[in-house]
Order: sequence, then structure tokens, then C-alpha cells
Amino acid sequence: MKRKTAAKPNEPVIETSDYRTGSNAPVESSRSLERALGAKIRDTRREQDLSVIDLASAANISAGMLSKIENGQISPSLSTLQSIANALTVPLSLLFAASEERRDCSFVRAKQGVVIERRGTKVGHVYQLLGHVSGEDVVVEPYLITLKEEAEAYTGFQHAGTEFIYMLTGEVIYRHGNKSYRLRPGDSMLFDSGALHGPEVLVKQPMTYLSIIVYPRRPA
Repeated sequence: MKRKTAAKPNEPVIETSDYRTGSNAPVESSRSLERALGAKIRDTRREQDLSVIDLASAANISAGMLSKIENGQISPSLSTLQSIANALTVPLSLLFAASEERRDCSFVRAKQGVVIERRGTKVGHVYQLLGHVSGEDVVVEPYLITLKEEAEAYTGFQHAGTEFIYMLTGEVIYRHGNKSYRLRPGDSMLFDSGALHGPEVLVKQPMTYLSIIVYPRRPA
């Protein structure tokens, strides 16, 4: 999508494109307001130990409508929201406060990430957590991983989600499932981390690589 930028007198009008990356990620849903309202209503109802039927009855709406509101599937009228707020004995402003947009951002200065040094069979595997972002559905955790001189191979890692690895220094043969891949600086892997994986042969140590793990957020 292109738009025209304002120009000074006697200057040509310049068309510029919207600032988008090359990603195929879908455009942000227009229902973020409905989702936020619905989540706040659901959380408040659960805090008060009310069922969907209990709250729907008190607000004089159907249980089906309340369920759709809580799931962000419909845009409730102001009068409906007021009825729900009254039934929950909370101010209407409390429900709308939850709809204020929240965009997580994690900033970590060089060498200030949280360091986790492995023990036992994974001794010498040093993890530096570079940030943490938790959305409605997923959690993203980037790590800078260093395998020191004393580190040993370990292919028993297994966890939920998807993992991306980008090799920075050193060289390793990395195993995923029943296949192995030789990684040198600049090489990368993207894989289902539900399969057994990990460094199988430490070819050139010490080595460092970036690991980004994305996994589903557990329901509260």
C-alpha cells in the first residue's frame, strides 16, 4: 500500500510505501479491543468464582452471548458492558482499562543477560537469557549459548515449541531427531523442539550460537 507524502510548493509529490518487513505475518487483528475486554471480563468472573451462567443471568444476557464476549468474538454494546460491570460490581472503567494496548519490549544491555550455567551432563553449557516477551498466546525466549572448552555433547534436549539457532563462532554437529547437521558461523536451523535435539559433536570449541525458543503460553 502506498501513500503520498506532503511536499513543499513547487516540489514533486513523493509516494512512499507503508513501513512493512518482508514477513508473511498477518496484519494485527482489529479485534484486539474485543479480546482485551473479553479477557478482563472472564478473569474478573473467575476471581469472583462465578460461572458463565451465573454472570449471564445476573447481567440479563444469554450465556451464549457472554461466552462470545469473553472470547472476543463480538463487539458488545455499551449498555451490555454496563450490565456486566454492574453484575460483577466493578466500575465500567475497569473493563476498558484492560483494553489499553500492551506491547511487550525487552531490552538487555551487552553482557547483562541472566546467566544460567548448566551442571551435571550439561556442564560447560552456559545460557545467557537476552530477554523475555510473553504475548496472549506465545512466549519468546532468546538465549546466547556458549559451549566452553570443558563442555560435552548432549542431544537430550526436548521441550515444547519451535527453536531457531544461528551459529556465531566455533563449529558443531547438531542433532535433531534422527538427522545431524554441521553448523559453522552464519549457518542456521529452525526446528520443532518437541523432538530430541542438541550438540552431538563439538567440532571446534569454544562455540557460541543464538537460540530463540517460541512456545505456547500456559493458560493461567
